[in-house]
Amino acid sequence: MIVHPLSRRPRARRLVVAVRGAAGAGKSWFAASLADAGLGRLCYFDTERKARLLPGADGSVFDAIEVEHPDELLPFVDWALGPGREEQGYGCYALDSWAMYFGRKHRATVEAARARTGDPAAQPSADELHADQVVFQEVLRRLCVDSGACVVITDQTAARGRAEREENEVGRVLPMTVSGLEYFVDVMLDLSLRQDGFETRRVATVVKSNAPDFPVGLEIESPTFAALMERLGAGPQPVAPPEPLAALPAAEAPPAGPTLADLLAEAESVGLDRHRVLLAARHYGGVASLEELTPAQTADLLARLRERYAGDRPAADRPTGDGVAGAVTPVVRVPRRRAA
Repeated sequence: MIVHPLSRRPRARRLVVAVRGAAGAGKSWFAASLADAGLGRLCYFDTERKARLLPGADGSVFDAIEVEHPDELLPFVDWALGPGREEQGYGCYALDSWAMYFGRKHRATVEAARARTGDPAAQPSADELHADQVVFQEVLRRLCVDSGACVVITDQTAARGRAEREENEVGRVLPMTVSGLEYFVDVMLDLSLRQDGFETRRVATVVKSNAPDFPVGLEIESPTFAALMERLGAGPQPVAPPEPLAALPAAEAPPAGPTLADLLAEAESVGLDRHRVLLAARHYGGVASLEELTPAQTADLLARLRERYAGDRPAADRPTGDGVAGAVTPVVRVPRRRAA
């Protein structure tokens, strides 16, 4: 059976969010709010090893996994999307933080280059940086695309004056990173704390969006992931998937025709050598060599050969009058009698 293409219509109501902000703005707290959004059990990848301070991170509410070395992250993600998803029932994922993972991974690459060359100021080659970029993209692809689930990835705000600003698809500018995080998320939030009299308010501002429900510039107070899902609305409505397409019948192989070897063997049986066959091939098929014969031309020559020599035997094998093969039998003419 073949999967029907229309069964791949988007049916999942999900959102992939990146949240940036200064230290203490509440990025980790927002990522942990996935556990209360009714999306299933949260798998929380902790590269900063701070999740121990979040309520419920001990496994009672969600699973926080500390990533001690940057090379552990991709195998951990593969486990959480494979056997771990089935065993633990994961329905959403968080990565806290992308900046820490990105920085530690780059530092490991720099240290490896310096250890290899013995130069304390050596920098990774272009090939090494490209190899790292492939790993970065794979982590984001696995989490944001392959998971098919709601995801939150935290990041840090770039230092002022260093990030170049570019136009995005909705006309708003935002700082870009070499990791390409912006291209994998649906909505990017800038999380900040604002002082209102004697109270502090947490505000999330949309700085990049692919979703019409989250226009750029929108401000959300006391943001939680559940509030974002409520604003997202119903999302794509699930419909009954079409029936699988019936497998196409296998094309029947054309009947095998005679080969050049068959033609040569048949010609040899009637006393014709390869040169004689080539002359016939040039005459009837217009080819320069026997290897250029098409299957149809080969079958045509073989049919002509069989028609011409049907019932005949090679001349060298024909019996003669004295029993000597190849001898010429004299012809005796008997004169006719004249009528009386």
